[in-house]
This record gives sequence, structure tokens and C-alpha cells, in this order.
Amino acid sequence: MAHSDTSAAGRAIDVIRARIIAGEIHPGERLTEEQLRADLGISRSTLREALRSLVQQRLVVHHLARGFFVRSLTSTDLIDLYLVRRMVECGAVRQISQLTVPQLQHLASAVDRGTRAVTERSWQDAASASIGFHEAIVDLAGSPRLSEINQRTLAEFRLSYAVMANPFDFHVPFIARHAELAHLIQQGRTERAADMLHQYLMDSEQAVLTLFRT
Repeated sequence: MAHSDTSAAGRAIDVIRARIIAGEIHPGERLTEEQLRADLGISRSTLREALRSLVQQRLVVHHLARGFFVRSLTSTDLIDLYLVRRMVECGAVRQISQLTVPQLQHLASAVDRGTRAVTERSWQDAASASIGFHEAIVDLAGSPRLSEINQRTLAEFRLSYAVMANPFDFHVPFIARHAELAHLIQQGRTERAADMLHQYLMDSEQAVLTLFRT
């Protein structure tokens, strides 16, 4: 495949993933290939390459003779996602050593975004800020591979927001914990921060599963 086609597929993956994560395309919704090709200005083969990649990322499913659909999570999926999140996020926090000023500023900014979203009562901003905070704390471990695993896991996790009647109410109590977690990390108390993060994720899992069962 030519480099331009590969680049086009990469851009298509980014755009479609962003639309799914933003909730513009909902779980269970069919991805209309003709519309996507027109929107993105790409060929059928390039779009198919992008969609196959999103299937591998577990954001999209393909049904023979029916097409591609945004994936809908099950409670089993969520239990597995939270298992991965606890392993990755808590493990990353325990690996944090000396932090630079830019890293500390990035972490503080992630906390501030969440606080601002709660003040403005914007669930989409709150959701993005929460994901951003969890990305920021894993990035502090300094492992690009760990950060990539985390980003993909969080992208899949965001599909769970579709079952929430009021995503804002779900996020508020967890965003309220971000400042304390950040403070512990800034103080170098990473074991205590990891323990607190573990409980945070356990509580979050229970809250999400309750929404799935009601």
C-alpha cells in the first residue's frame, strides 16, 4: 500500500475513534460506509482498513453481510476493563520516581480541567477531564508502551457512558478525588496513592456495573 493510503487510513482511524469516544456515534449504531467515505474523502479499501483496525482496538464489531457497528459493552467486558485498569494504572503509579516541573504542571492541569467541568456542569467535559486525568497519571511512569495500553483501554471504557442516564452525576464524586490523588503523587507518596487509586477504581466499577444492571 502506498504511504499516502496508509496515512489516509491512519487519519480515518483517528477521526472515527474520536467520534465514537465523543459519543457522536453510539454503541450498537451501524457505521454507514458510504457516508464515512464521503466525509473523509477516502476510498472503500482505505476505509475498510481503518474499520478493521478499529475492530482490533475493540471499538467496532463486524457482522457478516450486515456491516460494521460500534461495539456495545457487556458487564463481562467492564469487569475485564477494570481489571486491566487497576493493573495498569496502579502499577504505573508505583513506578513513578522523580517528577519534572512540566509533569507536575500537566497533572495539575488535568485536575483543574475536572474541577472546571464540574463547576460548568458539562458531562462531556467532565468525561474528557476524567479520562485525561487517568492518562496523565499513567504517563508519569514514563513508559510509552504502558501509556498506549492505557489509552486504548480508556477509549474502550468510554463506550460505557452510553448506558448512563446521567453521566455527569457518575463523574462528579470521582473527579472530587482527583486532587487528593494528585497531591499524594506530588508528595512522592506513590504507595499510598496507588492504594487510593485501587479503591477509587473498585468503587467506580461497582457504580458502573450497577448502572448496567438497572
